[in-house]
Amino acid sequence: MVSTAASSQNTRPLETTLTDLTRLIHPRSIALVGASDRLHSIGERTLSNLLDHSEFDGEIFLVNPTKTEIRGQKCWPSVAALPVTPDIAVIVVPVAGVLAVAEECAGRGVPFAVVLTSGFGEAGEEGEQAQVRLKAIADAGGMRIYGPNCPGLTNVNHRLGLTFSPSFPHDLIKGPIGLATQGGGLGRNVMQAMDRGIGIGLWASTGNEVDLQVADFIHYMADAPDIKVIVTLLEGIKDGAKFVAAIQRAAANGKPVIAFKVGKSEYGQRAAQSHTASLTGSAEVNSAVFRQFGVIEVDDIDELVDTAWLFARAMPGPEDGIGIYTSSGGTAALTADAVGTRGLRLATFAPETRALLKELLPDYAAIDNPVDTTAVVLSDAQLIEKTLGAVASDPNLGCVIVPITLDYGETTIQMARTIIAAQKNCTTPIVPIWMSDRMGEGYRMLVEHGFAPPRSVGKGLSAVRRWVAYGRWKRSQSGVSAVTLTSVLPPASATRSVSELEGKRQLREAGIAVLPNALARSQEEAVAKAAAMGFPVVAKIASGQIVHKSDIGGVQVGLKTAEQVAAAWVDIMASAAHHRPDATIDGLLIEKMAPQGGVELMIGVTRDPVFGHVMTFGMGGIYVEILRDVTRRMLPIGAEDAAAMVREMRCFPLLDGARGRPRADLQALKALLLKVSAFVVANADRIEEMDLNPVWLGAEGEGALPLDAVIIERAEQKASA
Repeated sequence: MVSTAASSQNTRPLETTLTDLTRLIHPRSIALVGASDRLHSIGERTLSNLLDHSEFDGEIFLVNPTKTEIRGQKCWPSVAALPVTPDIAVIVVPVAGVLAVAEECAGRGVPFAVVLTSGFGEAGEEGEQAQVRLKAIADAGGMRIYGPNCPGLTNVNHRLGLTFSPSFPHDLIKGPIGLATQGGGLGRNVMQAMDRGIGIGLWASTGNEVDLQVADFIHYMADAPDIKVIVTLLEGIKDGAKFVAAIQRAAANGKPVIAFKVGKSEYGQRAAQSHTASLTGSAEVNSAVFRQFGVIEVDDIDELVDTAWLFARAMPGPEDGIGIYTSSGGTAALTADAVGTRGLRLATFAPETRALLKELLPDYAAIDNPVDTTAVVLSDAQLIEKTLGAVASDPNLGCVIVPITLDYGETTIQMARTIIAAQKNCTTPIVPIWMSDRMGEGYRMLVEHGFAPPRSVGKGLSAVRRWVAYGRWKRSQSGVSAVTLTSVLPPASATRSVSELEGKRQLREAGIAVLPNALARSQEEAVAKAAAMGFPVVAKIASGQIVHKSDIGGVQVGLKTAEQVAAAWVDIMASAAHHRPDATIDGLLIEKMAPQGGVELMIGVTRDPVFGHVMTFGMGGIYVEILRDVTRRMLPIGAEDAAAMVREMRCFPLLDGARGRPRADLQALKALLLKVSAFVVANADRIEEMDLNPVWLGAEGEGALPLDAVIIERAEQKASA
């Protein structure tokens, strides 16, 4: 995204520190502090994974002050006593001893400590205090902490398990997917998708994230040559700037990031906070940031796995039409429905494809998309290979869906062989969908050859939808530059509302057009100012304590005469005195009436605790709360973001001239969104919230005008200015 923000002395880009993790992922030496031979203990399981199930050719030092040797390996009494400083100290001692070990490691100059032990921030106030102390120890010694309260780090592509998990030796299928999670249980659930044929090369499960976060590993994977696709399960995002920098790095390197964010509901937020003490954040804001930077957000684990593997098999190309190939008419209709309901498009076959299908298939077969070969192909493997190959090679297709409804034993085995053979001769991904609960040899063959078939048409098409959407997003990105957060600040201790008159003055100075307005401090002055600017006018109560003016009868519109303005003064002042006798009244704001017609929209900005200022745009007036037709972006936005925000509204057809309506001034609207973004970023340290509602949008050439403006400032910032 191109930043349109004006430069300002108040704008302080956040520093994003991303550590080189090479020695953590590919260590030359490891110290296991708390190594044990007590069966099933954490120390014993971790040692077993290192000695028996890893293929590590560096040095492993065992540290245990009560032992001289374990399993024939020498034990050292402390980290300080080791002959060399290890790259990693894996700490598996009880929680009461972790801080002492951390101090010893930091004093020795150990660059990375992997703390598997629990009982820290997730365990209450005492644990939180210990966690703060752990971070302080690490910072003082220049040591980076992984964990605590985590299952460890698993480098499958290099077969290294810094983990106590007994599942490590069973989940070792190498592959191009990198997995970064906070929780261990869901992370292991994804790892065990290896039984579908999925290859996951690296898994980082960061636990409480006292120091290193998921974002650090996304950034590492963005540059790692053995990782092609990045998958993340998030319970919360602690450092928005670091996360945004990481996902932008992945996008710049052409690596899709697929995210499953838990904690979207109030129940889920409470569960996530009790689990990893994470800041879960607003689900709407998280989703908006994902969408803005091309992160593919999914809704469940199956969709996560199916989507990730489709990307691992092939990246979307310039064509995104879908082909369907099946031998069942009902299945063809079911799959075509799934394509349509997900907003996807069935491709139109090239003439040469139709000609070949017509030549090879019976007259009663359906040769247009979707292809229904009928059961005749089930007895002719060569016919399947030729016709499926023709469909998969069609230049108008992005991918081919092959739903397999039944397990017919040898017939289905032959179908699997044909799919495997056809895929070898084309680059377009063939997506077999295994619909039967009977997973016989045909399914196993597809798994062994890297297809990882989704288990239902709905799941398969959900993955394809994400794949297609990412391809469209990538094609829409051109010449964009990195965005840096500028407005993440601690919560404000106090705020103040700027008067509408002052707010509109600030907007006008920022190049944002507003209607003529003036403050009247008496009835006579109100009449005079209205006459001077020309009728009709709007009269609004002017008070710093009254933000929602219409709620108390503080607004009258369409005043066409001096008498009406005089009467409005009396009515509005009486209403304000009745509803808000405590408020200080400055007078009435007299403003020129907006032109007839047009559409009412809204532009709002709030400060998110993780991502800073976030813009919300959508239908305005009373409709914003009723219809909730809004879209969001993290600031700053660029021209492509502004255009996308407008298109994403459900009511966009109304703005684009649907059913004979005049086309709205979309260029003026996009320009207004960019100017508001620039204004907020230029005043990032000061502005806490902003609400322009309604924004009047006229027909082409008529412009876009904020009719009301609420700006809320940080009071302490104002006082220190």
